[in-house]
Amino acid sequence: MKSIEKKVSSISDYYVFSPSKTAEKIFLYPLQCGVFTYEPGYVLKRNSFDSFLLMYVQKGSMLLDYQGKSIPVPERHFVLIDCYQSHGYSTADGAECLWLHFDGTLARDYCELIVSRLGNVIFMEEAFPVLRKMSTILKAFADNRQFHEPLLSKYITDILTELMLYTPREGNIRDYTQAVERAMIYISEHFTENIPVEQLASMVGLSAYHFIRVFKLETGYTPHEYIVNRRMASARYLLKYTELTVKEICFNTGFSSESVFCNAFKKKHGLTPHQYRSSETLPNI
Repeated sequence: MKSIEKKVSSISDYYVFSPSKTAEKIFLYPLQCGVFTYEPGYVLKRNSFDSFLLMYVQKGSMLLDYQGKSIPVPERHFVLIDCYQSHGYSTADGAECLWLHFDGTLARDYCELIVSRLGNVIFMEEAFPVLRKMSTILKAFADNRQFHEPLLSKYITDILTELMLYTPREGNIRDYTQAVERAMIYISEHFTENIPVEQLASMVGLSAYHFIRVFKLETGYTPHEYIVNRRMASARYLLKYTELTVKEICFNTGFSSESVFCNAFKKKHGLTPHQYRSSETLPNI
């Protein structure tokens, strides 16, 4: 389809997709995608456009207005924003952009995690894997192919995964994913021991305060909550598949006393360890 927007060149193409109810329920899916050549002076402002937007500035530059900030977007940079929020973008000198509006299950979680690490404007030294998938989606529409929604979902997942795994080589952004993964591996191997948060923080070269903040940002849990969850997972398994007493399980999973273990278990699961053992519930490891 040819764009009829003002200040968008007539050579611009875009495509619209209507997902099935199944896709809306379980997949990520495209809503619109296109390649636009924006003429100098183009301005867009929207209160909401129910989707998430990934845009790549192939030539020229854009200015992003988002969350009360005006952010320059130079050539060869990506933009990732939540279009459910008020937003806008413009170009003074013109720009050529490849863009994809998408939505679906976990779309917000993916975007929030990526933006928390990289911001809304992203430069990738090796952008080809992302651009190849974006172009594949666009070409599928341009060629009027049969649309396999699981495959479209995979393409979008691949794009977001590339962004999640990306670590800038330079700049002020530090990737804490590897540091948190090191701490998680250590916890998995030593969860039966007393593990002070200061020990974990020192191990990855962060202050305790900063470590707690980035650990929760990456995992959704504080280090203490993560350790307790790991102990609980082991306790559930031992309750179902061994004949160890509750007291033995308590000390085999790192709890300081049987009463502490029983209270924590009931608070988390709504059952005492004895009730859980006799129930038909399978352990969720």
